[in-house]
Amino acid sequence: MAAKQTVLTSEGLKELREELEHLKSVKRREIADKIKVALSFGDLSENSEYDEAKNEQGIIEARIAEIEATLQNVKVLDSSDLTTEHVNIGNKVVLKDLETGEEMELHIVGSKEVDMKKGKISDESPVGRACMGRTKGEIIDVEAPVGILKFEILDIGK
Repeated sequence: MAAKQTVLTSEGLKELREELEHLKSVKRREIADKIKVALSFGDLSENSEYDEAKNEQGIIEARIAEIEATLQNVKVLDSSDLTTEHVNIGNKVVLKDLETGEEMELHIVGSKEVDMKKGKISDESPVGRACMGRTKGEIIDVEAPVGILKFEILDIGK
């Protein structure tokens, strides 16, 4: 089975590469030092510092493998190919909640770049999925646990 292609913005690709470099150069060394210190305590059968360091090492190595696999199957969005005619991954959209009148700006990104604090939502999320392919002025229905939410797309940007 072929791995699923991951769509990233150029900013997301840069962040992922920086995280990988940090994990490989800094975190691996920190974990190796922790393991070395824990080994100096002697008996490994009752050495919680060693167990904790090995668990942390496993988590770091799993994250490194995950990032490397993602980078092997990545498609980087070319911002020059983005249009503001229809919502797509990489676009910023301004939505108006038709019930509350509240406006929000969201950046539609691939699932590996989601950061709610920065307003980055996945194209696979309910709101992201409802926006995909839509145009300015359209009303979208978003299925949520509280029921159907209605939004108007006020603007589409790059």
